[in-house]
Amino acid sequence: MAEVVALVGCKGPDQEAEYLQVLSAAMPGERLVPFRLMVEAERAAARVAIVANPDPAEIAALPGLVWVQSLWAGVEKLVGAFDRPLPIVRLVDREMARAMAEAVLAWSHYLQRDMPAYARQQRERVWRPHPYRKPADTVVGLLGLGELGTAAAGRLVGAGFLVTGWGRTPKTVPGIATFHGADGLGAMLGGCDILVCLVPLTPETRGLVNAARLAALKPGAALINFARGPIVVTDDLIAALDSGHLSHAVLDVFDTEPLPAGSPLWTHLGVTVLPHISGPTDMDSAATTVAANLREYRSTGQPPQGVDAGRGY
Repeated sequence: MAEVVALVGCKGPDQEAEYLQVLSAAMPGERLVPFRLMVEAERAAARVAIVANPDPAEIAALPGLVWVQSLWAGVEKLVGAFDRPLPIVRLVDREMARAMAEAVLAWSHYLQRDMPAYARQQRERVWRPHPYRKPADTVVGLLGLGELGTAAAGRLVGAGFLVTGWGRTPKTVPGIATFHGADGLGAMLGGCDILVCLVPLTPETRGLVNAARLAALKPGAALINFARGPIVVTDDLIAALDSGHLSHAVLDVFDTEPLPAGSPLWTHLGVTVLPHISGPTDMDSAATTVAANLREYRSTGQPPQGVDAGRGY
């Protein structure tokens, strides 16, 4: 009988059934069992867990685990959450990167073409054209040059935008000017018409976009946050919008999700609220990626490269 692979952290029976169906089809040689249905012997024998948003107590009840495969690209909730060191393999999926790059391009055009202003004018019954600004006259700065940032850079450059990017360490990305480190971040921000947040959430990036960094942007610049809510200091963002220094913010991620009904972000005229949809997980594509990682593990006996616990990604 095939060794059991634990499925941990599904949100309800519908998601569990979907994940089981798609993952099982991608890896017919594996026996995938939801944690809640595993008998004691199966929990003791499982060496691999595929996880969505797992309860650490359930991971602790799988004492033989060798590694954990996340179904999400963001793993900040998993790093340090378990009772013992375990390699955590984040989902690196081309379809997710493509969808995220598509969203970055779409909402960059939304801002470049003054769509927030026209939406306000419609509510006020105002008929007033605004001067056209070309993509070639619009600098989009990417905060984060990992898999997602690199994919977004390619789409933006192809659409004619001027693109810059910042990373923690030096990196070369075709077609864009890149910056790194604390000094590089300040230099990049000063040239941005649109700042796009795509960095992972780590202790170093929590609160990274604060009052000082928002003030470093060009007057009238806009912000897109497709990373994680706590990277942007919400009160500082609202203050920058209220002062007029920032023209608009497109937010897909928040400190608390779903966004509470009482949040001022819902009604702020300078904010577009999205329900965390910029980079959805495509389960068919994700299952293919996870299946390849499992095949590699079965072949070599070595887990795929996991998250660097020190960096948090």
